[in-house]
Amino acid sequence: MEIKKAVIPAAGIGTRFLPITKAQPKEMLPIIDKPVIHFVVEEAVKSGIKDIIIITGRGKQAVENYFDINPDLEKLLEKNGKSDLLAEMKNIENMANIHYVRQKEQRGLGHAIQCASGFVGNEAFAVLLGDSIVKSKIPCIKQLINLHKKFKCSVVGTEIVPKETVGRYGVIKGKEIEKNVFALDDLVEKPKPSDAPSNMAIMGRYILNPSIFEMIEKTKPGIGGEVQITDALRSLLDREKIYSTVIEGKRYDIGSKIDFIKTNIEFALERGEFREDVLRFLNTLLKA
Repeated sequence: MEIKKAVIPAAGIGTRFLPITKAQPKEMLPIIDKPVIHFVVEEAVKSGIKDIIIITGRGKQAVENYFDINPDLEKLLEKNGKSDLLAEMKNIENMANIHYVRQKEQRGLGHAIQCASGFVGNEAFAVLLGDSIVKSKIPCIKQLINLHKKFKCSVVGTEIVPKETVGRYGVIKGKEIEKNVFALDDLVEKPKPSDAPSNMAIMGRYILNPSIFEMIEKTKPGIGGEVQITDALRSLLDREKIYSTVIEGKRYDIGSKIDFIKTNIEFALERGEFREDVLRFLNTLLKA
């Protein structure tokens, strides 16, 4: 079954980044000169997905504007002979077929995904959280698509995290059936480190079969009064197999201020026009 559609939940308030997120969506925080959500959409597109629905909320108009046409800007760039920038703007506008639906209340990731049920219909689909970037040779969601193609079941992307940090994530328990691939026995949302079944954390990338929607409908609000996708997947395990894989790549959690700072530095060092200046600046700071 080909995965043709992706859901990007981007309705969160972004409390960890206040006060800036009072006026700017966290998904629009810049990594040098591109917002976080640009990288997320790009990952889906590089994985062969062109139909994308972004779940938004109040105050998220900047996300829609970013992927929309801006005729005045294009005319200005053309007038000033900035053809490279003009081409880049047109590439952004044409990246994918992007649709939007608003999550009217903050009711959790499970509920946000449920908002896309009409768009998805009765087919498997990808989910990519809008505030994290994954850098990898094979796009992260493509790795999950390949696994879904093999098993025809819902698939969860995971990463190995320090045991003391597992309380920030949904965590999986499973049996390794081949290298870095697990058949799941359980999923636990934000466990205490002493209760965690593993240190394999769900990293905000999923391929889900449409049967997940029925499970979300039946899922009662959990931590924080929110409908957690982890709880819905746990219920789905009673009916269907679910697999996970440890993703080959590195995830950047832009929801964390310190990780946001580190990400910008790391990405700057990878760009030729900035590398030497940034290294020189960092060396000056270290000497001081």
